[in-house]
Amino acid sequence: MGAPPGYRPSAWVHLLHQLPRADFQLRPVPSGFAPQEQEYQQALLLVAALAGLGLGLSLIFIAVYLIRFCCCRPPEAPGTKSPPPGGGCVTWSCIAALLVGCAGIGIGFYGNSETSDGVSQLSSALLHANHTLSAIDHLVLEMVERLGEAVRTELTTLEEVLTQRTELVAATRGARRQVEAMAQQLQGLAFWRDVPLSPLQVAEDVSFVEEYRWLAYILLLLLELLVCLFTLLGLAKQSKWLVVVMTVMSLLVLILSWGSMGLEAATAVGLSDFCSSPDTYVLNLTQEETGLGSDILSYYFLCNQAVSNPFQQRLTLSQRALANIHSQLQGLEREAVPQFPSAQKPLLSLEETMNVTEGNFHQLVALLHCRGLHKDYGAALRGLCEDALEGLLFLLLFSLLSAGALATALCSLPRAWALFPPSDDYDDTDDDDPFNPQQESKRFVQWQSSI
Repeated sequence: MGAPPGYRPSAWVHLLHQLPRADFQLRPVPSGFAPQEQEYQQALLLVAALAGLGLGLSLIFIAVYLIRFCCCRPPEAPGTKSPPPGGGCVTWSCIAALLVGCAGIGIGFYGNSETSDGVSQLSSALLHANHTLSAIDHLVLEMVERLGEAVRTELTTLEEVLTQRTELVAATRGARRQVEAMAQQLQGLAFWRDVPLSPLQVAEDVSFVEEYRWLAYILLLLLELLVCLFTLLGLAKQSKWLVVVMTVMSLLVLILSWGSMGLEAATAVGLSDFCSSPDTYVLNLTQEETGLGSDILSYYFLCNQAVSNPFQQRLTLSQRALANIHSQLQGLEREAVPQFPSAQKPLLSLEETMNVTEGNFHQLVALLHCRGLHKDYGAALRGLCEDALEGLLFLLLFSLLSAGALATALCSLPRAWALFPPSDDYDDTDDDDPFNPQQESKRFVQWQSSI
């Protein structure tokens, strides 16, 4: 099948498409896009479950590390105030991990924007295709109504005027038959009129889902950014309560990062399978949803010389009928007007009607050609399989960096917290503050000595 104009599967599509897939019984699954099959659904769920496995291993590693840190520390000598060796390295490793997390957040913002751009391009292509299909239906309806009005009014009037000349009446009836035949042929060109599938509705649904997806990632990125910044602030101020709160928040964001990683990985793999060979799946799905013939759908989705225009016969017959009508009207004008001056007005009205119909017919021929709709199809594939897939891969990288950075920070924060001086909550209090515990102790000693 021919690829749409300007679209070629990228290297990322080929790479992801070649990855092995298996169902829950670890049996191999073909990499063809088949979301309706249970085995393929299980293969994508298994890809997402790998992120859950990574989350479980991360939590186990963090728990073991912290238990070892809490239970296996060597006892400190009484009265010692010097920090344990390696404390500065622990703090700086935590800071470096948080900075890597901040860099990953920047990558996440870029990936979220790229994904949104790709989905927007898909929606725009659907809206343009809906405009083309609506224009075809509108032109066909307008021409059929105009031709029907001409039969009911001008041609009927012309027959009444020319009743004295049987040969002229026969010519008028011949023009009537040609007009009716053309209207009948045109009615078969509005192929999308009674189709239940609306590209406009699909575009609205896609935009609706994309808005919430974009907003969810923005909130996740901002949450991780705040966690990183406030954790760095807590390390700089040596504030225990702030570090404790951010440690709990880091655990929450770690779980969210692994969860988003599973969704992104499964979506990227499924999208690569679709983008490696989209024509067959899209053609079969559209035929199932619309009930249109495969000849019409193949013409617009493939648009190559191997597929002929399914409307060519109707267009040829309509064009031939239009030419015959013009010829018959010109003959009637030459023969009838000199003898029946009252026939001039309906003939001029008929000629005007046929001239407008001819202009609309040429516009309809251009709209029915496969170039326009096939171009929209290619634009939709480029948006989905290039920009959106690239954005998903950047979001996957963000989730990976975020999970690694937060796991490192969760291992380092308790050790850094243990290095803080015990009086960090009162270092910044004023000496004259009556609620300062140190000042209260001094006043109690002075009161005892005065007694």
